[in-house]
Amino acid sequence: MEAKLKTELGTAVLKSTGHSGGGCISEGQSYDTDTGRVFVKINHKSEAKRMFDGEMASLEAILKTETVKVPRPVKALKAARGEDGRSASSQQETVGKIEERAADRKGAGQSEVAVVGKFGFSVPTCCGYLPQRNEWQDDWVTFFSQQRLQHQLDMAENSYGDREARELWAKLQLKIPQFFKDVEIVPALLHGDLWGGNVSECAEGPVTFDPASFYGHSEYELGIAGMFGGFNSSFYSAYHEKIPKAPGFAERNQLYQLFHYLNHWNHFGGGYRSSSLRIMKNLLK
Repeated sequence: MEAKLKTELGTAVLKSTGHSGGGCISEGQSYDTDTGRVFVKINHKSEAKRMFDGEMASLEAILKTETVKVPRPVKALKAARGEDGRSASSQQETVGKIEERAADRKGAGQSEVAVVGKFGFSVPTCCGYLPQRNEWQDDWVTFFSQQRLQHQLDMAENSYGDREARELWAKLQLKIPQFFKDVEIVPALLHGDLWGGNVSECAEGPVTFDPASFYGHSEYELGIAGMFGGFNSSFYSAYHEKIPKAPGFAERNQLYQLFHYLNHWNHFGGGYRSSSLRIMKNLLK
């Protein structure tokens, strides 16, 4: 793997920093190179290239906004056949630049971001390892209901055949439009997986990583942000100074959390079933 990294990065130096990292989806390792430090994410699953391609497109889109600091992606690679005892199809790597400018912004100048008038994204992205449908859609309620919740519930049905979940969803999907009455929704570029584990700090300030981006409702970000801690009251105060809570925010926040509980159910099993069903029951009251 290291020989391939040297070739792909065009570096004579590739020295492990001794700092490894990762989570429940991918492994990670940092290296010093001729041009600075890089962080390499490694995943051995068969569809990892799709996941890393989506992450790279997400980081590139966020960088263009010249707002939030994120690592600058370099490449998404396949390991050469036979490296680490695995075939080329079974190991994927993505390389992100993490120099002192790690979370680079251009600084001065005009943003290159074009105005996007639909909901979706140019490529599939993955929240965790599972793919998200990102086909462009004019209507947010349709996009979220079908490409987020229905997609997750279809996967759960295929895996578990859960009758109660199926019956609750049959009722809830009819009620979803009510949660968006009199709310104007403009497509916003989202991180898509903004929980405390995907946020840190560098020398220049806060930095976020591991995005699962698409254009959606700005409130969507606050769904998983409130599920596992990591964001204090000053974060929410600053956020809502910019974007005040619209009527029905609390119910929509539960709806957005539902997606993430379903996604965790599909990733990690039945431990998240009860939370998923609880939210559906609450929203049907």
